[in-house]
Amino acid sequence: MSEYVLITGASTGIGYELAHLFAQEKRDLILVARGKDKLEEVSKELKDKYGITIYIFPLDLSQVSAPLKLFEFTETNKLFVETLINNAGFGIKGHISKIPLNEELEMIQVNISSLVELTKRYLPAMLSNKKGKILNVASSASFQPGPYMSGYYASKAFVLHYSEGLAEELIGTGVTATALCPGPTITSFQLRAKMEETALFKSPLVMTGKEVAKIGFNAMKNGRVVKIAGIMNFLLVEGTRFSPRFLVRKISAFLNGGGKD
Repeated sequence: MSEYVLITGASTGIGYELAHLFAQEKRDLILVARGKDKLEEVSKELKDKYGITIYIFPLDLSQVSAPLKLFEFTETNKLFVETLINNAGFGIKGHISKIPLNEELEMIQVNISSLVELTKRYLPAMLSNKKGKILNVASSASFQPGPYMSGYYASKAFVLHYSEGLAEELIGTGVTATALCPGPTITSFQLRAKMEETALFKSPLVMTGKEVAKIGFNAMKNGRVVKIAGIMNFLLVEGTRFSPRFLVRKISAFLNGGGKD
């Protein structure tokens, strides 16, 4: 059975940059994202440049049935997912009372439920083969509450804690789990979340998807359990440990735009 790297959210941003990094190492890929046209464009680009094998699977991970469809596709094609990159995710900005319930539940499905299901479906084969890597994209938001993005911050806290627990359970198995925690990153994320004009995305904390992908790529290869991307984000996260909780909430609310739409 051939070995593959599976990347969700692979058509743009961090996922796209990770696909390039793996392709440079001649790793065969399974690329997953919502848009078929963009996936085909990325696939052609990487095939032409690196001569690797690539499968694409257009999929909306906000749908409950999506992870099983993806797993069945790889099983049918006898593709061993040796590296799983759970990168897909999105956020919603606004007052909790004003965010449509269906949008919040779709976000939880992508950020949490689909990530857990894909991890649990692909992990048994990794353990059986005594080799494998899982990279879950969390966030620097994982470490604090986030008023006006409360659901997003909470979902990424789950990703961080789930990944850390998994990493500890995997010691000695030949399989590793890494949580990558980027701060604000220039991707399509801020556009979908309507965050581009907030103080957070106008701050010195902002990084490019290419920078974050390289940090996560190296952390995963080195078996790191948690990696915060960028020294400024690291210092901010460390600062929250020693700050009063009410102050952390106030600062987060300000950085997230204070509920202004």
